[in-house]
Amino acid sequence: MSAIIGKKVGMTQIFGEDGTVVPVTVIEAGPCKVTAVRKADRDGYDAVQLAFGEVKEGKLTKAELGHLQKAGAGALKHLVEFRDADLQAGGDGGEGDEGDESAEAKVGDTVTVGAFDAGQRVKVSGVSIGKGFQGTVKRHRFARGPVTHGSHNVRAPGSVGASAFPARVFKGLRMPGRMGGKRVTQRGLEVADVDADRNLLLIKGSVPGSRNAIVEVRTDG
Repeated sequence: MSAIIGKKVGMTQIFGEDGTVVPVTVIEAGPCKVTAVRKADRDGYDAVQLAFGEVKEGKLTKAELGHLQKAGAGALKHLVEFRDADLQAGGDGGEGDEGDESAEAKVGDTVTVGAFDAGQRVKVSGVSIGKGFQGTVKRHRFARGPVTHGSHNVRAPGSVGASAFPARVFKGLRMPGRMGGKRVTQRGLEVADVDADRNLLLIKGSVPGSRNAIVEVRTDG
């Protein structure tokens, strides 16, 4: 499984070989440092931890800086663990690392967009755009009520009770409330193109999150 952390730059369009217009989301992904490798016999699960996003050292605690320095990484803000991941890393640039794509990721290695190929199926995780408190029409796509003959039930949710028995509102009923701002994983996406020189991934279609949001990209299936 290939995985990487990136920043959503925005959306644009490219042209396919047959001239068709393809909408894509541009993600500035990596390079990410491998800062920890979890093992089932030691930690209880298998995972690889990646770090991304340069910040000033003053923005991090001494404990965070010490953890990053052990991996030979600078001040990086975002750390994400990818469970059951057997990442293919490009190494730290040392002798013997070049071209060894099958090598298992080790602490100090660097993961880049080169781990992905055009046409590959991926899934992208991120925090969806928050829309605040919304009614049932926008939040759950309820139909409007009648707007004529003096009706006052145009966008109201309608009856929510359960009659005299059990005389209460059931849990989980679709009602107005906070919309968006939750972690979402969009599956079945496709890599349209990879720009390794500029660390860019072009994903066909839209992905969760607002512009400049941090997203996680991993192979799907």
